Amino acid sequence: MSRVWFYLPLCLLTAACLGHSLKAPTVSSQQSFKSGLFNFYHSLILADGKETTVHLLKDIPKRYYFVLEEDRALLPFTITVTPCDVPIEWSILVHKASASLLGKAAQGDLDTQDVSRFQKATSMVSTIFNYKGNSVETYVGMSSQSALYMLEFLSTERDTHITVYLTTDTMSGHLYPELPLDPRIDVIGIGHTTVTLTWKHSPSALQHRESIQYCLLVNEKHNYKSLCAAETAIRFSGMKMPPTLTLSLSPHLLEPQQVMILSNSELSIINKVSSGEVRQICMGTKNTYTVPNLSPNTQYYFDVFVVNLLTNASATYTGTFARTLEEPEPKVMKLKDGKAVQVVLDGKKQKLYSLQYQARHKKVQFAFQLCRGQVQVHITKNSKTVASENILGLRHLSLKGKPLDMYLVQLRSTEKSNSSVKVQVSPHFHKPLFPLLPESLKIKSFSKLRTCNSVTIAWLGTQEQSKYCVYKKRIEEDEVWMELQNTDTCSGPEARHNSEKLLCKYFYDINLQRAVTTETIKGLDAGTLYLFDIYLIGPSGIPVRYHSKVVKTRKKC
Repeated sequence: MSRVWFYLPLCLLTAACLGHSLKAPTVSSQQSFKSGLFNFYHSLILADGKETTVHLLKDIPKRYYFVLEEDRALLPFTITVTPCDVPIEWSILVHKASASLLGKAAQGDLDTQDVSRFQKATSMVSTIFNYKGNSVETYVGMSSQSALYMLEFLSTERDTHITVYLTTDTMSGHLYPELPLDPRIDVIGIGHTTVTLTWKHSPSALQHRESIQYCLLVNEKHNYKSLCAAETAIRFSGMKMPPTLTLSLSPHLLEPQQVMILSNSELSIINKVSSGEVRQICMGTKNTYTVPNLSPNTQYYFDVFVVNLLTNASATYTGTFARTLEEPEPKVMKLKDGKAVQVVLDGKKQKLYSLQYQARHKKVQFAFQLCRGQVQVHITKNSKTVASENILGLRHLSLKGKPLDMYLVQLRSTEKSNSSVKVQVSPHFHKPLFPLLPESLKIKSFSKLRTCNSVTIAWLGTQEQSKYCVYKKRIEEDEVWMELQNTDTCSGPEARHNSEKLLCKYFYDINLQRAVTTETIKGLDAGTLYLFDIYLIGPSGIPVRYHSKVVKTRKKC
C-alpha cells in the first residue's frame, strides 16, 4: 500500500540551516532546492485531501513539502493551484530517494551515513512542472518511486493569496465539483434590462443535487477565473466582503453596501462598489437563468461557479459577456395651445419625459406648476438649449423666436420618489395661463375663535376678481402626516367628493393690504380634526390649491 508523508523534519545540517534564506532567489529553484534540501525550519507541510490557503508576500517565495512513499508500481496524485488575485509563478520540484531513506527521514532516524547519502543524492533533483499566470491550474502526476516534492510559489506584483489542493486519493471523489466537457456559458436572450443565460449541467450537480449549487456573478468590469479572484477584486474595490460570502449564505456577514434578496429559492447579493454593481445570485441546480433589472445599453460580464456546499470548493465555467439593448426612444407628446398636461415622472428609473411644441407665433409662453416632488425642466429650440432649471411652485417662461420653431421640453424627477408637474403653453402673453397669485398660499386659523363646533379660517386674495372654493375633510390623528405628504397641489375641486365642499365665493381688492377674507365654518364635531383646502380659480379656469390646513375643534366649551 502506498503512503504519503507530510511532515516537518528537524534541520539536519547545521551549516545548511544557517546559510539558507527565504529572500528573493538569485539562483534557480533547483539550486535553491539542492542547497536547502534539509532546511525545513522555514518550510511548511502541505496537507493531503484538504484545500490550503497560502498567503504570499511580494518577491518572497514560499515553499511547501510533501513525501510520497511507494509500495506499489504507480502512485497517482493531483495538485490544483488557484490564484486569487494577481498572476503568480509556481513550480514543482522532486528529489527521488529510496523508500527506506525517506522513511528514516520522516521519523528523524537518519544517522551520519544516511546524511552523507542524502548530500550525494542532490543531483537527482529535477523540476517537473512550472507555471506563470492567474488561471486555475491542475497538475496530474504519477510517482513510480519514493520521492520528496517541493512546491514553490512566488508573487512579483504585490502581496496576495492563493489556494492549493493536493490529493493522492483519486478514486473516492473530488473536492472540486466537476465541469462538463463543454464549460461555456451560452447567452440565449438579450433585452433592454435582461439577459438570459444557460449552461450545461455539472456531472457533480446531477449526482449530488443536495450538496451542489450554481452561483452566478454579474459585473460591469471583466470575467473572473475563480470565485476567490472575484471576491478579492470586490474587496480591492473599496468594500469589505467576507471570503466565501456567496457560499456561506450568511445574512449576518453582509456589509452596509450590500443588499440581500431571497426570492423563489434564489439568493441574490448586490454589492455597491466603485466600479459599478456586482451581483451574486445562487439558484440551486437550475442551469438557465434570466438576470433582471439591468441597465439598457450596458455591457455585463457573467461567470458561473458550481459550488460544493459541504466543502465550499468551487469550479468555474468559462465566462461570457453581453450588452443589453438600447432603450427605445421615448414617445414624444405634442403640446397644444392652451391645453394643460399633467405628467407623472418615475423617480426610480430617472427617465426623461419629452413634450414637443411647434410655434405658430414669434412669442411663446410656457407655464409649469409643480404638483408633487421635485422636477427639472430642460427646453431646447431647434436643438439648442434655451432654458434649464428646477421648478418650484409656479413658473412662467417667456421665449422669443420665429414661427415654426420646434420646442422640445424634457422633464425628469430629481428625487427617487415619483414627481408630478402640470405643463401648459400658449402664444398669448396677454392671457395668463394661471391666475394671479397672492403673496402667500397659506391658510390661517384663529385659535381664540375656535369652539366645540366651529373654526374660523382666513386667506389672502389678489387684485383680480377670482373664485375661491373651500373644502373640508374629517381625519384621524394618525392620518395627518400621510394626508399632508400625499397632497397633489395640481388636483382641482373635481377630484373632491361633493360632500366635502363647503362654499365658493368671489372677492378681490385693489389694495393688497386689504385683500384678505375670513370664513367661519360651523356644524363641526367637538374634539375632532379637520383638513381644510382652498382652491383659487382664475379667468383661465386652472385651479391653484392653497396649502392644506389641519384644525382641531375644542373638546370642551
